[in-house]
Amino acid sequence: MALGHRLRDGRFPEPSRESRIPLLIVGGGVAGLAAGWRLAEAGFRDFLVIELEDAIGGNARSGRNAVSAFPLGAHYLPLPNEEARALRHMLKQFGIITGERDGRPIYDPLQLCADLQERLLWQGRWQEGLIPRSGLTDKDRADLAAFERQISAFSTRCDASGRPAFAIPIAYSADDPDLLALDRISFAQWLEHKGWTSPILRAHVRYACRDDYGTEPSDVSAWAGIHYFASRRGFTAQGVGDNELTWPEGNGRLVRLMAAAFPNLIQTGKVAFRAQSTSSGEAAVDIFDAAADETTRLIARAAILAMPHFVSERLVKGAGGSAASHSYAPWLVANVTVERAPAGKGVQLAWDNVSASSPSLGYVVATHQNASREGPTVLTWYMPLSEMKPSSARRLLIDRTDDDWKRIIREDLLLMNPDLDGAIRSIDLWKWGHAMIRPTPGFIWTTAPAARAATKPPFFRAHSDMSGLSLFEEAHYHGVAAAEAALRHLGHKFETLI
Repeated sequence: MALGHRLRDGRFPEPSRESRIPLLIVGGGVAGLAAGWRLAEAGFRDFLVIELEDAIGGNARSGRNAVSAFPLGAHYLPLPNEEARALRHMLKQFGIITGERDGRPIYDPLQLCADLQERLLWQGRWQEGLIPRSGLTDKDRADLAAFERQISAFSTRCDASGRPAFAIPIAYSADDPDLLALDRISFAQWLEHKGWTSPILRAHVRYACRDDYGTEPSDVSAWAGIHYFASRRGFTAQGVGDNELTWPEGNGRLVRLMAAAFPNLIQTGKVAFRAQSTSSGEAAVDIFDAAADETTRLIARAAILAMPHFVSERLVKGAGGSAASHSYAPWLVANVTVERAPAGKGVQLAWDNVSASSPSLGYVVATHQNASREGPTVLTWYMPLSEMKPSSARRLLIDRTDDDWKRIIREDLLLMNPDLDGAIRSIDLWKWGHAMIRPTPGFIWTTAPAARAATKPPFFRAHSDMSGLSLFEEAHYHGVAAAEAALRHLGHKFETLI
């Protein structure tokens, strides 16, 4: 936070020396690492990745203690769709896809989420799945059924060119006018127009919006809300289309594998704070080394800005519109080490455990993939601060004491699992001030395209902000696309993956 706020305030020494490199990647999150992986995969290694933080990974960072590795942010990857060609190519390279049958990928079963995947605490008992199935009114059942029919229709719909209505990455989505119009209203408004007022459906929809976007349905565009439900089509030969890939450290596993393709080309603790085009058409980027307390001007033939818009806008003023056009959801993540796994009435412990009455999103179990689930474990607990303005939520993250946050987390966990009383060893906090872009109405199909069009060579942008959905697949796609655009700019031959 200190380095980030220093970047905000612009207090850095002027460059004391200058160096050159063909290609610079600024940002070591998923998009920047995907760009580096793509460059290395294409046989181009004359580049450097710099990262402000002390560790790479961005929203997919992870940690570890004596009990287990655990995520600090993103904790799974749904099975990619058919259109996610570059991502499936990478997963095959990593041994996560082990082969194919009838043209469809086969996944390593040990990296697929083990049973039970999800459970919900509903009316005092744990049930399988995240939608309540008992104690429902006729209106609840009718609205749930109508919603499922509508989502099914969207999921199978294609345009005249065969593009899915809702694709991942969204660059492959259909652009029929009636679909794009959904981005101009909120998800809550769309539900109202449909007459779907069931509190059970509304609660489930709210969970979904907070889960993927950290944002309430009233602030999520209807296109983005429908995308959550209609976009996953699980292209696989194994009949497990609704499954996920997950690891104890979450998507930190994918971060590590991408970085392993170019291990000596990453530098952390380096803050890019100013970037501009030179008269010769190169990129001049001023980089502050926090450890050495000095600034270097790096001249690159091309530079990939793999960072959120609110950061890149500070480097290249006005690139992609004002920072006010982009808003970000704050989150609190806690990794809670416990002496024993949670239990509870009803179905067994799942990987993802959610309470219908909690303001949090519940917890995932770091050791769920282990053959033996006995003994201590780590529960990764998630709370999007979506019920207030993002700026107010960021202030709350800072102003509320760690002890108070830990008390709130402990009380929430014990309401879900009273059997954990006396079993909590430690609670480790991770505060995300700008965790993910908020897909507010109009952002995905109006603001984001304008921002993408505003960046010109020698600069290339790569971030999930460019889609408006903070998803691994979107960050990966834009990292690969930026890398390929930079390779074209540099005259390096390759065969496209996108």
